[in-house]
Amino acid sequence: MSAGKAFLILHGKQALNEDVRAAVEQQRAQGWELAVRLTWEAGDAQRLVREALEAGYTHLIAGGGDGTLRDIAEAMAQARTEASLVLLPLGTANDFARAAGVSLEPAKALALLDTPARPIDLGDAGGELFLNMATGGFGSQVTANTSEDLKKVLGGAAYLFTGLSRFSELHAAYAELQGPDFHWKGELLALGIGNGRQAGGGHELCPDAVADDGLLDISILPAPQEVVGTLKGLMEGGWGIDNLFVRARMPWVEITSAEGLSINLDGEPMTGPARRFEVKKDALKVHLPQGSPLLSHPD
Repeated sequence: MSAGKAFLILHGKQALNEDVRAAVEQQRAQGWELAVRLTWEAGDAQRLVREALEAGYTHLIAGGGDGTLRDIAEAMAQARTEASLVLLPLGTANDFARAAGVSLEPAKALALLDTPARPIDLGDAGGELFLNMATGGFGSQVTANTSEDLKKVLGGAAYLFTGLSRFSELHAAYAELQGPDFHWKGELLALGIGNGRQAGGGHELCPDAVADDGLLDISILPAPQEVVGTLKGLMEGGWGIDNLFVRARMPWVEITSAEGLSINLDGEPMTGPARRFEVKKDALKVHLPQGSPLLSHPD
């Protein structure tokens, strides 16, 4: 008797991953009807989500890095489907999955097929959805400029290495942010608008965020001269700069003015100029571990 139908959308770079192959076979042996499709180029993840939903699959699996997870989550939310999502983290950073407590071992991650799905929020940046976080400032530049080859060699440490090597390029951006009972303006080094907690390979920009509270966590690292002068030492010491952040939590925030501020959504540059960020409450059903830190009521 089949346990259910699941559809794995796997990043093409993971086609020869033997751990993934073994995990898929294990789930099939336990009764799951599990189909596998590979992405090859831009747009494949969205096309495969449509294919899976049209075929009646009730469980989709996102196998890849943060960008792949975001593409699949966005496509599912836009389809307004009742199907649920399992995260199979196979990237370098895996920021959302790590914060959520999802195992990086494929067999354990796929075992979440048998756990209840819970509704979680997504972030909305002018129609572009994100699962984890919108980031801006120096951190987003580091993420965008870290090479794939360096990620292969150093893993998550590649982001820190790139940040240190590009320190001479550090400059502040100007931004003005407005939200419910919130107004901030000035120069900043980093900005996080989080549905999840961490970005850039494990740096907790929004350490208290949960993904099902109907709110976005806002974290701003201001750029007074004394912060700029000590940032390199703080980076080398593991980003021990938590007390320097300005933080707030709200359902929406607008960037009403910005100079030199680039924004990434889950590590990928935004394609449009939208400056309003809001939460889409209960936009997607996701299978997360019992006791996940990203759930406000984990049990």
